Amino acid sequence: MLDWNDYQKQLLTRIGEVGKLSPDTVRGYQALSNAGAKTGHLDAKTRELIALAVAVTRQCDGCITVHTDAAAKLGATQEEIAEALGVAIAVNAGAALVYSARVLDAFSVKTS
Repeated sequence: MLDWNDYQKQLLTRIGEVGKLSPDTVRGYQALSNAGAKTGHLDAKTRELIALAVAVTRQCDGCITVHTDAAAKLGATQEEIAEALGVAIAVNAGAALVYSARVLDAFSVKTS
C-alpha cells in the first residue's frame, strides 16, 4: 500500500521544483485553486469532498493525498468521504453507460 504521507511530501517537493522552473504556472494553478473559496457559496469541507470525488474520477493520486489531508483537517468524517466517493462511483458508472450508448450508436452507423 502506498505511504500517503511520504508520497505527499515527495509530491510537494516536486511541485516546489516546478514552481521554481515555471513560477507563473504554479501561481496560475493556485489562483484557480483558491477561486472557489472567494465566492463563499460552499464551505471549505464541501469543496474538499467534491475535490475527492473528482480526484477519484480523474484517477489522480496526488489529488487524493492533498485533498484527503485537507478534508481531514477540516473535520470531514469517513462517512462523509464515503458518500462523496459514492457520487464519484455513480458518475463514473453513468458515464460508462452513456458512452456505451454511443458505442451502440457508432456500431449502428457502421453496420447500416
